[in-house]
Amino acid sequence: MKIGIAQINAVVGDFPGNVKRLMAAYRECLDAGAELVLTPEMSLVGYPPRDLVFKSQFVPKCLQALDYLAEEIREVPLVVGYVDHNSDPGPGKPFRNAAAWLENGTIRHKVWKTLLPTYDVFDERRYFEGGKNCEIIEWNGHRIGLTICEDIWTEDYLQRPLYERDPVAELRGQGADLILNLSASPFHSGKPQTRRTMISDVAREHGVPVVYCNSIGGNDQLVFDGHSLAVAADGRVLAQLGGFVESCVVVDTLSKTEAPPLVSNASEDLYRALVLGLRDYVTKCGFSSVCLGLSGGIDSALTAVIAADALGPENVHGLTMPSGFSSSGSVDDSIALAKHLGIRCDTVPIQNAFEAVKTSMKPIFGDLKEDVTEENMQARIRGLFLMSLSNKFGHLLLTTGNKSELAVGYCTIYGDMCGGLAVISDLPKIRVYEVSRWINREREIIPWNTIDKPPSAELRPDQKDQDTLPPYEILDAILEQYVEQHLSADEIIANGFEESTMRWIQRRVDLNEWKRQQAAPGLRVTTKAFGIGRRMPIVQRFV
Repeated sequence: MKIGIAQINAVVGDFPGNVKRLMAAYRECLDAGAELVLTPEMSLVGYPPRDLVFKSQFVPKCLQALDYLAEEIREVPLVVGYVDHNSDPGPGKPFRNAAAWLENGTIRHKVWKTLLPTYDVFDERRYFEGGKNCEIIEWNGHRIGLTICEDIWTEDYLQRPLYERDPVAELRGQGADLILNLSASPFHSGKPQTRRTMISDVAREHGVPVVYCNSIGGNDQLVFDGHSLAVAADGRVLAQLGGFVESCVVVDTLSKTEAPPLVSNASEDLYRALVLGLRDYVTKCGFSSVCLGLSGGIDSALTAVIAADALGPENVHGLTMPSGFSSSGSVDDSIALAKHLGIRCDTVPIQNAFEAVKTSMKPIFGDLKEDVTEENMQARIRGLFLMSLSNKFGHLLLTTGNKSELAVGYCTIYGDMCGGLAVISDLPKIRVYEVSRWINREREIIPWNTIDKPPSAELRPDQKDQDTLPPYEILDAILEQYVEQHLSADEIIANGFEESTMRWIQRRVDLNEWKRQQAAPGLRVTTKAFGIGRRMPIVQRFV
């Protein structure tokens, strides 16, 4: 069978816009000879809709859009994801995560998602009731099993067995000769290859072709990378769509060809995910331009490169704000970066404002020694200037802090944390350097001096990050085990890390939860980001 895979970028709640996207993809697949067209999970809705489903008119408008879409579909079926009411009598959640089979102007079949993930970034049992039965769709001599995202994930690829049912096995037991899967599987580093291996294993184990259509695009903190694929019954990958781009491909499930291996570069994947996530966050929120502070450091430089790529250099406005502690090299590096990218960069010194604030506070502070208070004043003055730029010109302000800093509170609330999106807040410092070097693989874009010099906040004389932080190689290694792997301090110490360093990091991570919960939303690119998927109490005493 020739199946069209429509890897589209839906906007949450934009039913008219999503209908247009679906129809354009449907027609493109028809022109390429598709006999059936498959779309992602909740392709009519956008994923995840979260508590929007509780709004009184959300699901009715979704169903109205589904009826309209069905009327536009002719003899070639379109399989589309949407949200439905749970009309079953008795107890249960009010809604269904659903897929509809549209054909000849009607909704021919409806299928409910069976397995509802409620872990990490997912919270589907808050809203949806799972399907009780897996039913075959008979069409043109085929017996088709329709599954939705989690339904196809096997226990070998989850942290532990979560479900008592296996929808693919149930459908295969009923004689399914083809499995279709609508998916909204978010990206993290390494996820595309995991999916490819998993779907190949499912096809081979059950001896049935599998066609998998995944979403692409950014919705809030989640980035969906696509990488949809079709796999033969023997586990051969027949076709794999590209990552981080909308695309439509028609695949013959009886093809004898084999797609090339998935070749990926971790830094490139991270970069492309951040570009897509930034572009969609900005444009889907109704903005057309951004601003950010340029310190001459590597974090703001990487953020600027991502922004210029995502939105075009003409839509990025940089501001460098030197104080008396800023080196001339930092200002020069900021200006050089702006020239390389073709973005606007203005210089507004903060020293006069800094002195004015200190003078105003002198009657209260008296002769107390200057400390982190005065350091934070500078960051907050810069935040004021950047928010003023944002307000005056309608830019969305980007924050530039990385995951390592956010973890241990090496950032200033109401200062450098001001902004609408934390672009690299899930990128550890070591990864920041790796991605930056990848960017410079062919020519200098980020000044090499920015990459090579020791990192510094430049808030006091001769300040270096490593004056108060462990080396980033150690810090990031410990954070990965503590934050992403959930290991205890004792377990991490047993892995060879110095106890005093581990205890210091643990305390800093735990104490700064209050600060992170006031941070701008950040784009998730690792297995465990601060924010979505990590719900830690602020007030707690567990060590």
